[in-house]
Amino acid sequence: MGNNMSEKSKSEQKIPDAVNEKDWGESSDDNYGYASDEERRDKRGLEDWEMVSSMEKSEAGIPFWFIAIFFVLLLVAVGLTFPFWGNRPGYERPWFDWGIPAGVAWVVVMSALIYYFVDLRHVLKKKKEEAKKAQEEKDANEP
Repeated sequence: MGNNMSEKSKSEQKIPDAVNEKDWGESSDDNYGYASDEERRDKRGLEDWEMVSSMEKSEAGIPFWFIAIFFVLLLVAVGLTFPFWGNRPGYERPWFDWGIPAGVAWVVVMSALIYYFVDLRHVLKKKKEEAKKAQEEKDANEP
C-alpha cells in the first residue's frame, strides 16, 4: 500500500523540464538565470572554463632571479659541508662525501621533472595549435 502511494504521488508531481546544460566553454544565453552577465559575475562568480581561460592571460614564467637565488643557495649548502666550517674539536670530516653529489643530483633531477610538468602544458598547447593550423590549411587547399 505504501509503494502505491509513493508511486502515485511521484506520477502526480510535475517534473520540471531538464536544465539546458551548456558544454565546456559555452556561455549561457540567459546568464544562468541572472538579469545580466555582470550580476552573475558579482553574485555567482566565474564559471570553471572562464577561470581557466583567464589564468592563461596572467601566467608568467619563472623569473631568472629566482633561479639564480636557488643556485646560490645550493652552492652555499654544498660549501657548508666542507670540513673547515662547523668543525668540532676531535672530529675530522673528509673533504669528499658521496652525499654531496647525491644531493646535487637529486635537486637537478627533481628540478628538471618539475620544469617538465610545468612546461608540458605549453608544449601540448603549441602542438594543438600547430595541428589546428595544419588542419585549416589542409581544409583551405582542398577543392
